[in-house]
Amino acid sequence: MRQDPWTRGATLLATLLIAAGGHAGARAQEPAARDLPSRWDELTASDWPSALERSQGVAVLPIGVLEKHGPQAPLGADLIRVREYAARATKQEYAVVFPDYFYGQIYEARHQPGTFALPSELIWKLLQATCDEIARNGFDKILIVNGHGGNPNFLRFFVQAQLEQRRDYVVYLHEPAHDPALAERIAELRRSDPETDMHGGERETSELLYLRPELVELDRSADESGADQRRLDLAELYTAIWWFASYPNHYAGDGSVASRELGELIVEHRIASIVKAIRTIKDDTRTLELQSEFFERVLP
Repeated sequence: MRQDPWTRGATLLATLLIAAGGHAGARAQEPAARDLPSRWDELTASDWPSALERSQGVAVLPIGVLEKHGPQAPLGADLIRVREYAARATKQEYAVVFPDYFYGQIYEARHQPGTFALPSELIWKLLQATCDEIARNGFDKILIVNGHGGNPNFLRFFVQAQLEQRRDYVVYLHEPAHDPALAERIAELRRSDPETDMHGGERETSELLYLRPELVELDRSADESGADQRRLDLAELYTAIWWFASYPNHYAGDGSVASRELGELIVEHRIASIVKAIRTIKDDTRTLELQSEFFERVLP
């Protein structure tokens, strides 16, 4: 049926109004401007001033290594865990997270495939140069979050050595305090002996089952022994070969009994601790002041 000009005009106007309303509705449903990424490598250069302001000059440096974690877990288990800690913590309390850093102390695993162990002098210089570069980009507070059990002695010495020469930034090392309530809850869920669950066993595998379950081959856990071989007994003495003497498979514990529930408990507690640390660092004005005072008083 043909429409007269007036009817055709009214129909066209109605169509245009409906279309305009539809576009306006679509615009209303579009997401707001993207949230500021926390990962350094995901920020744009134009994001940088906002990231510095929002972080209050706090950068997080998560450190892991590449090493065997039993026959069932990925080589980057430490890196994956610490990367996830930082990513999830900074969603709750913003800070800029330095990208994947896996240059730590791991000489005791050099006999296993996939281990990435750089010379000791290089890992020291690389970490110092990394902190210097983070600071040069505007951050005066750097929080190291460690994911590898073989790093603490190295990292504590590194942090202490920041007083070797004047610096206009502070390095903090995250060291969660013992929490009796958490320990009690872990004991309720744990199925293996905590004395022998040290590397690639129930605890670490449980964390991965919570964070990245698709990377865990749990059925391979019993392919090798994670028991202490007790091949060296030197009372009151320390030697570098002690770990290999006890755990030549670079596997200490039993990953087969891991559970997602235990992993969630451990991971979420660690994340909460990092969030608290970031907030504490943001509020900290004394450390840098005291560090500056110290350098003023250092004798030539």
